[in-house]
Amino acid sequence: MSNVPKPQEPVAIGPASAAVLAFDVGGTDVKAGIVDASGAIRGLRRVATPLAGAGTAEAVLDRVARIAADFASEYPELRVGSAGLIVPGLVDSGAGIGIFSANLGWRDFPFRLVAEKLLGVPVSFGHDVGSAGSAELRLGAAQGFGDVVVLILGTGIAGAVFAGGQPVDAGGYAGELGHALVPDPSGVGTAILESVGSAGAIAQRFTNLTGTAVDGARGVLKLSRAGDATAVRVWADAIDALAFSIAQCVNIIGTEAVVIGGGLSEAGEELLDPLRRRVDALLTFQRRPQILRAQLGQNAGLIGAALNARRLIAPGQVPA
Repeated sequence: MSNVPKPQEPVAIGPASAAVLAFDVGGTDVKAGIVDASGAIRGLRRVATPLAGAGTAEAVLDRVARIAADFASEYPELRVGSAGLIVPGLVDSGAGIGIFSANLGWRDFPFRLVAEKLLGVPVSFGHDVGSAGSAELRLGAAQGFGDVVVLILGTGIAGAVFAGGQPVDAGGYAGELGHALVPDPSGVGTAILESVGSAGAIAQRFTNLTGTAVDGARGVLKLSRAGDATAVRVWADAIDALAFSIAQCVNIIGTEAVVIGGGLSEAGEELLDPLRRRVDALLTFQRRPQILRAQLGQNAGLIGAALNARRLIAPGQVPA
């Protein structure tokens, strides 16, 4: 078990009556922390996600329980009132069930029930991107907005949707924006958004078109800056696909703010400025959404898990 090299920047989660445990399970690693009553994240660490085939869910919760025991030894002065656990894939947060994870192999696993038995405290269970989105809504880039889409642009694309300040969950099936249909860049038919607009797709499409390997999306952007015609085209195709999906969100659910996170957001205004201009060109009478870079970084999910846990012990003390 190893500590995360960089300490967590202070985040004003806010005071509560007790500490909470927070766990963010990913395909590669599990992030964990204990948030004290003042709102400070302590003991932040990252450990490898245990992979055990059909038994991965049980192995993950065993690892979570051992981390919780370590926290109890390291911080005996903290009284833990609840825990927040978030996972990827399809999630029914109301029922506390991980419906399906293609990468980690579970199906219909009762995470909340098992976690509560292991940890001995109430457990809030949710989706990783949805919880990261909630953190951005409450404490990050989307503060002050109610109708928000959070897009995490990495190897694929994941999303979280909020209407009137509340998550649109649909039993775990909402927010699959990476699989939304967009015009195919070839001009024939359609493609899914993440096959064109994700960081992984940008690099892969450039390689497919040129036969030349590149250092991820950042390599394509670098070549685009230098005037490489194929890189310029691939980057523009990604902007077009993202703008199309954002415009659809604006038209269908009235989205007023779009928060862009994930590795591709590191491009900053080289991504956001042309994206704003393309969305503006696609819309007519509709209000233009604010397109913003995520603020909470790689620990947004962990912060979201902590906020979820706080609601179990102090619902009135969590930012609304």
